[in-house]
Amino acid sequence: MAEPPTVRGPLDALRVPRFAGAPTFARLPRIDEVEGFAVAVLGVPFDSGVTYRPGARFGPQAVRQGSRLLRPYHAQLDTEPFRDQVVDAGDVPCNPFSIAEAVSQVETAASGLLAAGGRVVALGGDHTIALPMLRAVNARHGPVAVLHFDAHLDTWDTYFGASVTHGTPFRRASEEGLLLRGRSVHVGIRCSLFEKPDLTEDANLGFHIIETQTVADRGVGAVVTDVRERVGASPLYVSVDIDVVDPGLAPGTGTPEAGGLQTRELLGLLRGLAGLHIVSADVVEVAPAYDHAEVTAIAAAQAVYELLALFTLETR
Repeated sequence: MAEPPTVRGPLDALRVPRFAGAPTFARLPRIDEVEGFAVAVLGVPFDSGVTYRPGARFGPQAVRQGSRLLRPYHAQLDTEPFRDQVVDAGDVPCNPFSIAEAVSQVETAASGLLAAGGRVVALGGDHTIALPMLRAVNARHGPVAVLHFDAHLDTWDTYFGASVTHGTPFRRASEEGLLLRGRSVHVGIRCSLFEKPDLTEDANLGFHIIETQTVADRGVGAVVTDVRERVGASPLYVSVDIDVVDPGLAPGTGTPEAGGLQTRELLGLLRGLAGLHIVSADVVEVAPAYDHAEVTAIAAAQAVYELLALFTLETR
């Protein structure tokens, strides 16, 4: 039998091999196995808001599987991501037939966790889930800056008449007053657009765009400087759509776009946020049916690990 979960951190890999043990994120304890927590990892198996390839509803379990090799010490940031109590809060039982009900379910679940702990990292699921996450965060922290890693803007208005999809969360969030205008940034944008005014509308919603090519031309360090200057001391929500990574390195996603970030660039950009006031986050759009050898799931799990490390750096 596997040993019971430790108070903090994953199961000891020298006692329970990594291919065994609890199927939680990083083999961390479930929320019902501990008293109190600082961070909750919340699965959101929902993809009814997608406009192209489905399958992100299976993302949470794939990211959990891809997290089994994560270890307690982050050498690059010199911190222990699981130092404060991190728990796996299980999955939100989203209604797959009603976007409105599913969005409400996610907001309720996230709000409860934020009230009970400190931060939430949501595992998508499609990018629709960013909207209820931001609503829950707003109720606790007020308007926030958003750092949005994605190949796409996700500030479109409607799709086939639907106003809440994975392509609209940040427009809705801006319209609802959930964002600090002028403090939010897209990083990794490279998609084709419906028309040129898409860019003007995005700017009017309060976003600044840093394209993938800009990261390649200027380097991670310069982009980090730009992001930090724009965000400042604002409370920050980080949203990572795994399609920001090049599909040659992260094929398991629903709307792949050629010419994306290298995985190491994404990790470098995340590590560059050390010290910023990150209040919660999501990592979304992993669709394992299109993955190969779990490379997309592993990249997404590593992104979550980076976020957990950043949380500890702020609370030192």
